[in-house]
Amino acid sequence: MLKILKTENKARRGEFETVHGTIQTPVFMNVGTSAAVKGGISTMDLREVNCQVELSNTYHLHIRPGDELIYRLGGLHKFFNWDRPILTDSGGFQVFSLAKLRKITEEGVSFSSHMDGKRIFMGPEESMQIQSHLASTIAMAFDECVENPAPYDYVKHSSERTVRWLYRCKAELDRLNALPDTINKKQMLFGINQGGTYEDLRIANMKEIAALDLDGYAIGGLAVGEEADEMYRIIEAVEPYMPYDKPRYLMGVGTPLNILEAVHRGVDFFDCVMPSRNARHGNLFTWHGKMNINNEKYYDDPRPIDEGCGCPACRHYSRAYIRHLFKAREMLAMRLCVLHNLYFYNELMQKIRDALDAGCYESFYAKYSQILDKRSQN
Repeated sequence: MLKILKTENKARRGEFETVHGTIQTPVFMNVGTSAAVKGGISTMDLREVNCQVELSNTYHLHIRPGDELIYRLGGLHKFFNWDRPILTDSGGFQVFSLAKLRKITEEGVSFSSHMDGKRIFMGPEESMQIQSHLASTIAMAFDECVENPAPYDYVKHSSERTVRWLYRCKAELDRLNALPDTINKKQMLFGINQGGTYEDLRIANMKEIAALDLDGYAIGGLAVGEEADEMYRIIEAVEPYMPYDKPRYLMGVGTPLNILEAVHRGVDFFDCVMPSRNARHGNLFTWHGKMNINNEKYYDDPRPIDEGCGCPACRHYSRAYIRHLFKAREMLAMRLCVLHNLYFYNELMQKIRDALDAGCYESFYAKYSQILDKRSQN
């Protein structure tokens, strides 16, 4: 259950207790798909940039190195030396975005691995078994992520099947959590709301899955091609039907502006590969807007990426040096920039929480929604 400490209009400030520690919300989960954040970031680094929750992926870890190996080694927390919460995505999105020659049935999905073409079957039970082996703090339900836009009838049938799959996920995870050899017997389950960009399907789906009284609820199938205003419209439609005392997770989102807008509309959890992916190309987020460190104007700039930032890159190195590292194709360039962007995102969430605690989120939102999505002139 999410303990709501404060609200400001729809925005919520809370605490979510788990077996691996209490999560302060709103929270951004740092994405380490294959049990590592791309860019040479260790779990020691994640602690330094104030990461609360790490997110890894069921599909990728099942394919390599294999969830049974991770189970034998004591679960994900021991495998990559992390003592804070972990959320594992169910693999559903990857099955539908990466897999070739997939076939969807009521039982689940058969598909070819994107690694070696090997045929794999994954359904609700298989996804829960893999996630139980991984022993994450929070397991996500297995669902179908539909492209936007998609035909109404297809989305309707898909969202209805996702509900049926959710019942199977819950039953299987309850069974697994009761087994004597399960590593994390308190593994939580979040359900996923689907329904494309159709408000009536989203609301019907949310009403059905809310009745299952799960540990949390995600809004899935957004940020997959639709405009940001469409995403905000769907959040506003679904939010009144989401259980008040359960975490609300907007999957795969997003930019700092997306996060400000979604917190404003009542969302608690976020994740996105954007901060690390952008950083590896020199695209950085700062409190004065977005910047590309590769630009010529930073050639001899002695300042840190963001003056006042407490990240390892800004504490120790100049813009000129980091730009040089990119031009010299040194791996350190990516590492320093990923550290900066992850620190920025975690600091953004801390400032959001502080603003909510102080009762001034609306003014914080109004100020920074005008700055963070713009190109920095600094």
